[in-house]
Amino acid sequence: MKLYMQVLIALGLGLKRNWHIFAGLVLGVIAGIWLHKDPNPIVMTTFTFIGQVFIRLIQMVVIPLVISAIVIGITSVSDSKQIGKLGSKMVLYYAILTIIAVTLGASLALLFQPGLGASSFINTDVATDVQAHVAATIETQKGNLLNIILGFIPKNPLASIAAGDMVPILVFAVFFSVALAKVGEINRPFVSFFESIFAATMKITDWIMCFAAPGVFALTAVAVSAFGVEIFTTISKYLGVLALGFAIQLFVVFPIFLRIFSKVPIWMLYAAIAEAMMVAFGTASSSATLPLTIACCEKRGISHKVTSFVIPLGATLNMDGTALLQVVAVIFLAQAYGVALTPFLVVQICLLAIVASSTCAGIPGAGIITIALVLNGMGLTPEELVAGFAFLFTIERITDMMRTLVNVTSDAVVAAAIADNENEINYDLLNNPEEYNEVIN
Repeated sequence: MKLYMQVLIALGLGLKRNWHIFAGLVLGVIAGIWLHKDPNPIVMTTFTFIGQVFIRLIQMVVIPLVISAIVIGITSVSDSKQIGKLGSKMVLYYAILTIIAVTLGASLALLFQPGLGASSFINTDVATDVQAHVAATIETQKGNLLNIILGFIPKNPLASIAAGDMVPILVFAVFFSVALAKVGEINRPFVSFFESIFAATMKITDWIMCFAAPGVFALTAVAVSAFGVEIFTTISKYLGVLALGFAIQLFVVFPIFLRIFSKVPIWMLYAAIAEAMMVAFGTASSSATLPLTIACCEKRGISHKVTSFVIPLGATLNMDGTALLQVVAVIFLAQAYGVALTPFLVVQICLLAIVASSTCAGIPGAGIITIALVLNGMGLTPEELVAGFAFLFTIERITDMMRTLVNVTSDAVVAAAIADNENEINYDLLNNPEEYNEVIN
């Protein structure tokens, strides 16, 4: 059976089981088109409120879930060599998928040149200044990577937790968990405490998911109402390049990756995580989808040891959808402003996009915001590219929804591959959708 047919079957199984969430997406699009044509402030305010309530309810459990999941995952692997093995394999797999994503994004953007259509909207003098600025500073912006990496290390873990700064939280949680694993049985009271936190946060997630359909409906309606269908004709090539890149990642790269590195059937994995994929698309937030991603994987056959170790880290560090978006967006801006895209500059954009995507918060809009890190490596700021950024922000919500879908799916793909490699996957459960434990209890 062809790979794309396997994926379509998986999505069909997911829709059959989660018709209420899919109905929320479809009805949200219809309502958004209606609101775009006939705006109603009261309805818009209500929908915005409902959507924000849904996102905040899930974000409420993200930090305790991430910390407790990492502590449990690492301490459950008592052998330090096995921790290193899981960690190195996870980094390798995430690196492979992200490198493929940025290469794909750069290739498509250079091939279809989406930014040329926007060049007529850019002031000539401003474009000349931008070109000169890039040429003058491209060789001098060398220290930013070191500063970004330094920012990964928390000076005060509690301050990072209070601020919701996920990368420093993850760094501290990993160090702390490895130390707990090293001290032996004396860690049991503390680990039991985090096991209780994890169980409680997963139960809260079950309750919150009862609100998934109206939450996804409201978020989708607000997103579509902001731009309507007309915006697609304005920058259709840019949106088309992104959609094509995301589709190739989902329908080609992920299936081939699983076929090479594991024996996990792609269509069954997609069927197993269908709820998480749809909620990721509706919320445009990988952090908000994190509890559901973990629940889908654990309740459909992937071991708790693997999901609790791989997925929380992936939800923050593995952002191949975001990296693809950032590469296409920056090349779009460069083409719009007439910046010469030398091979060196394209490689630099790709490398900076990988770093910037790993610092990207799993919330709506973060992908566009962290583009500033890539531009900074070129000696530019978003303020210098106001007209170009206006195009990006016009359809920012719909591109956010697509990139988040890819990000969340990528986390599950890597978790499934590692679980298969380590014999930590229940194929009897994974291959039988009728036996799945429901995410919503």
